[in-house]
Amino acid sequence: MLRHLIAHLHQLLHTSSTTSPTSPSSSFILQSSSLHNHPRWSFLDIDDNSVDDCCGLVMAAGKSGNLRMVEPLKHPSTKKPRRDQSRGKSSGRSSMTEVMEQQIWKDFPEDLIEAVIARLPIATFFRFRSVCWRWNSLLNSPSFSQHCAQVQHANPWFYIITQERANSGAMYDPSIKKWYHPTVSALPSKLILFPVASAGGLVCFLEIGQRNFFVCNPLTQSFKELPARSVKVWSPVAVGMTANGNLTGAGYKILWVTCDGEYEVYDSMRKSWSRPGNMPVGIKLPLALNFKSQSISIDSTIYFMHSDPEGIVSYDIATGVWKQYIIPAPLHLTDHTLAECDGRIMLVGLLTKNAATCVCIWELQKMTLLWKEVDRMPNEWCLDLYGKHIKMTCLGNKGLLMLSLRSKHMNRLVTYDIASREWLKVPGCVAPRGRKRQSIACGTAFHPCLTAVA
Repeated sequence: MLRHLIAHLHQLLHTSSTTSPTSPSSSFILQSSSLHNHPRWSFLDIDDNSVDDCCGLVMAAGKSGNLRMVEPLKHPSTKKPRRDQSRGKSSGRSSMTEVMEQQIWKDFPEDLIEAVIARLPIATFFRFRSVCWRWNSLLNSPSFSQHCAQVQHANPWFYIITQERANSGAMYDPSIKKWYHPTVSALPSKLILFPVASAGGLVCFLEIGQRNFFVCNPLTQSFKELPARSVKVWSPVAVGMTANGNLTGAGYKILWVTCDGEYEVYDSMRKSWSRPGNMPVGIKLPLALNFKSQSISIDSTIYFMHSDPEGIVSYDIATGVWKQYIIPAPLHLTDHTLAECDGRIMLVGLLTKNAATCVCIWELQKMTLLWKEVDRMPNEWCLDLYGKHIKMTCLGNKGLLMLSLRSKHMNRLVTYDIASREWLKVPGCVAPRGRKRQSIACGTAFHPCLTAVA
């Protein structure tokens, strides 16, 4: 039933967008409602000027906050022949998919309204928040947060930083293949911040000077600067992040570690950094961490890639246990990084031999601790890379990968779905009111969550 309602709602949006606002056959009057700005939230504006942003469904907030239908225009009643009346009844039944009857919405339960809205696409929700005050205030509703926690979006979004606009980022929604350019007003404008990890709909940023950490929800711009670290470290750090369960408000943890074995854990519930213990003697130091490779998290364990010897080091943030695995890397491999999909540890990198270059995907075999190739880029795409000095950057490693392939005469973005083994080209990231494609510096994937709080 819920799926039917959601599909019906999408049909209404499509019908209203294709119907002229001045058409005499319009069933509802367009009525705008004032929005009350909440001091806690600064909403992301992801609307555009396309016709599908106009919603023919019109609801208004009553005094009690409940949703009601705006009465349709009534024309003077004229007596029709019996044949025309019967024809009108049959045509009314056939148009049920175009106009939802008023009685259905009049008695529609509040909890089901929240369940339906929580399952709408993110971009659709931000258009719907202008319908009435009640829908605009859903982000502060505990019951709506529970509904959102039950919904798992199929694909993550990507938050990236471009070389041309280092102080501002861009977001990519792979479901509709669209870029957004939000302005996170809370982020310090004079600092250059890089997205280094994500969990639970939140993105962790690290200052270019490796001193301060920031956490932000790019959708709602909920923002927080973390307290200063208790250990002053000036060397590069690798960062991992995990969420404390699937419920909104359960908190998160952030781990940073250096090649020398220094590390700390931030607990958002305690709002402080702590050092649970020392690096075990059995782990070979220095770690020679691969800072080009993003960390991955599976349940409560964070994995980092290191070299000399080649392998993986992991930390269970729940038990505080470090482990090290010696895993030889495939031959002729460059620009490689870790990835994960449904609990599996994956590896993506450039395989270069002579003048031939190809992007390959490997999966870690748990029994043998060896990498097994499972897929590679289509041959026709590999031919485009032949003879070029390619540099690859992985901008997201959570099930859906985004890869930036750059050379002197090429700047290409592609996505790879690990589960379906599908390769797709990504439209170029162009700045607002600009025409030139921007070069991607770094980025990370995050699962969009409307109710995640930094």
